[in-house]
Amino acid sequence: MNPNQLTSNIHDITEVEVYELAQTWYENLDVHAPLEEFVPLLAQEGLKMVFPEGTMEGFGGFKQWYERVVNLFFDEVHTLDNVTTMPKGDRAEVKVIVKWEASRWNAPAPKSERIIADAYQTWEVVRSPTTGKPVILTYVVDSLHYDEGSAKL
Repeated sequence: MNPNQLTSNIHDITEVEVYELAQTWYENLDVHAPLEEFVPLLAQEGLKMVFPEGTMEGFGGFKQWYERVVNLFFDEVHTLDNVTTMPKGDRAEVKVIVKWEASRWNAPAPKSERIIADAYQTWEVVRSPTTGKPVILTYVVDSLHYDEGSAKL
């Protein structure tokens, strides 16, 4: 075996690592974790996130989006349905399907609304140059498929 190939394989991003990243990501979203807990999950440079409400770049863009949604949605539950990883050496393209449930209250409505949808996403995951762990470089919500009777964004 070529020693360079061996070194390269040590750094390949694995399906297990990506699944653990996705689990941690959604657990943090469910509990509205402090912003600091997202830092080790996101690329320090080149981060781009595309949500239904707009495109955010860098940690500052994520922070702006996150502070808005934690004040809008509550009782959130993210359930991973499928994580398909296509490794490409030190990076991976990832297709994620997650069931998202959340409540929101739009004042002065007498009741809150429940959103239930499958979110289809594409991520690009790379290794952090500082920790060596996989981090999200790009995060795109491709589409939302709402359950019947669900509120909509």
